Amino acid sequence: MPQGTYHFPKGFLWGTATAAHQVEGSNTNNNWWKWEQDGHTNGSAAVAADWWGGRWREDFDRAAETGQNAHRLSVEWSRIQPTPDTWDEEAIEKYRTMLRGLKERGMTPMVTLHHFTDPLWLSEYGSWETEAVVPLFEKYVRKTVDALKEYCSLWCTLNEPTGYVLNGYIVTGVDSFPPGKNDMKLAMQVHANLIRGHAAAYRAIHLLQPEARVGIAHHYRPFMPYHDWSPLDRLLANAFNLTGNLSFPLALADGVMRSPLGSVSIPEAKGAQDYFGFNYYTREYVTFDLRHASTLFGRHFYRKNAELSDNGFLAMEPDGMYEGLKWAVRTFPNMPILVSENGVNSADDSLRPRYIVEHIHQMWRAVNFNWPIKGYFHWSLVDNFEWSFGWKYRFGLWGLDVDTQKRIKRPSVDLYAEICKENGISSEMVQKYCPESFEKLFPS
Repeated sequence: MPQGTYHFPKGFLWGTATAAHQVEGSNTNNNWWKWEQDGHTNGSAAVAADWWGGRWREDFDRAAETGQNAHRLSVEWSRIQPTPDTWDEEAIEKYRTMLRGLKERGMTPMVTLHHFTDPLWLSEYGSWETEAVVPLFEKYVRKTVDALKEYCSLWCTLNEPTGYVLNGYIVTGVDSFPPGKNDMKLAMQVHANLIRGHAAAYRAIHLLQPEARVGIAHHYRPFMPYHDWSPLDRLLANAFNLTGNLSFPLALADGVMRSPLGSVSIPEAKGAQDYFGFNYYTREYVTFDLRHASTLFGRHFYRKNAELSDNGFLAMEPDGMYEGLKWAVRTFPNMPILVSENGVNSADDSLRPRYIVEHIHQMWRAVNFNWPIKGYFHWSLVDNFEWSFGWKYRFGLWGLDVDTQKRIKRPSVDLYAEICKENGISSEMVQKYCPESFEKLFPS
């Protein structure tokens, strides 16, 4: 039986990722709380994982004890700026304490400044639908970074901004985001304002902290033509890739936002990043179908015989991660890349071990070509409130009993701990935790 270890470079970041609204609880001043009250979510965030009540301490302990040397978390705009004219210094101090807690545990913090949620007062102004949001976001970023910069120099301005647009302004149904509109023209306007907001935040952060590393966390979900020979399938795949995968990153590359409705020049966005944050979960296929007018006559589905997560939510497509990293390297030559999210919903932990090792192995393939990938953040540390899906999908290494707040150790905790401590994947790990993947990673 082949033996060996796929090692990563010295200093590689190994962590998990979380988001404020999904783990803190008691977030009652943002648009997602209102979305929940209006009946659009599967259950209630309520206490969530009770981080605002202090249970971040024990979760940080678990992360540190299992070898993680970094953690990506977000701060909640509506807590820091509860009204347009007030700052909550007590909330800011709580975030300072959290970041100090990471530092004390020897972990590098990565702070996301906007992870899908907007203050209720901003929603009343129209949120990102109007360009007036840009100076408001910059003001919030200046206040927050100035307060937290003692403990953090790695910043993510926006998490999955394209997802914010697609789910809030194009997608309808059970997985839609607030405000739940369906307006392509308005969606592109929101997208442009998010790009402008990021560019303004990027420059503001560097004025406050010249040594800062600033970027976004971009959700890369490739669309593949189901029939390579079909011009219609290829046309649809290209259109969905432009809107979903390329528009925001290309604006950071050359200052032009492209969309099916045309191009918008945003010159201040060009070069406004120090690293590229890469979120990857799966890929999907698209084919032309006259019965699907609401999705531009594109029918979306996963590859036949693909291994699916709970309720068929995600397909296991590790090769897509490698191809996505290749795209990122070609789009942003020589720029550091952080895998800022990667994970799977698997309540019984049956799929997660294979998912982890096979995706990290694809990341190792990329590193082996000297591609500048500097870290990996698994989604997530503990089960969290998964937006419109609520508690339906369980992404945590640690399970959560929502009623008792008890943490439940899944086998993947020990697997990821061994990966973090080894700074790589060994044949012994794969044989122990997911022998079904052994032949793929260590072929005879």
